[in-house]
Amino acid sequence: MGVHSLRKRMVAGNWKMNGSLQSNRQLLDVVLPQTQLLSECDVLLCAPFVYLPQLQQAMEGTGFALGAQDVSVHAKGAYTGEVSGAMLADVGCRWVIVGHSERRQYHQESSAQVAAKVLAALGAGLTPIVCVGEQLADRQAGQAVCVVHDQLDPIKALGAQIVERVVLAYEPVWAIGTGLTATPQQAQDMHAQIRAFMGSDVVRILYGGSVKADNAAELFAMPDIDGALVGGASLDAQEFLRIVAA
Repeated sequence: MGVHSLRKRMVAGNWKMNGSLQSNRQLLDVVLPQTQLLSECDVLLCAPFVYLPQLQQAMEGTGFALGAQDVSVHAKGAYTGEVSGAMLADVGCRWVIVGHSERRQYHQESSAQVAAKVLAALGAGLTPIVCVGEQLADRQAGQAVCVVHDQLDPIKALGAQIVERVVLAYEPVWAIGTGLTATPQQAQDMHAQIRAFMGSDVVRILYGGSVKADNAAELFAMPDIDGALVGGASLDAQEFLRIVAA
């Protein structure tokens, strides 16, 4: 457990395409006063681009951190609809999710593109949270580890000095929004595989995939699980706080 205790825990809320100025305010009013939770855990909220300034203003001085849900590979230019890392940093982001399964699935993002986004994020002073994970068919075919290694290959190829600056998030795609959750042991087994493959004790690996208050403590007890990337439950202030408390 020695090394585990050196890696600071993290809970990241991914709001996905949800929120409004009013509902965000209500959630922040409940979450942000709970600064005592930050002593042992980094807590960040990853909101849609348009709400980042609202969150940044509300979070100022609280210790809670701000993240975005995606970043362009480009620094600037004629890329209508894209948002660069420098823009995200400019509005107070310190973190950004890259390669979420929904981006891979709906926007056909390749693992090579995800690696390019990692470099773009780091170049702008942001820490990327790199998502990897297999589909149910992959797991049933016994291919889960191979699929995840393939997704990680372009990241690993960037070299140890890059790898140690990223956070990884393992999200079995079959457990996102389905109510299915990998058992703590299934999650731990994959996290251990990822850590061995990436060859670095400093990498924090979060688990994502239907994380809830009632399964969080069990997941966090595993030696290679360093926290959670929380989807739907992060939109419920009390549920999110209970996950952080765990």
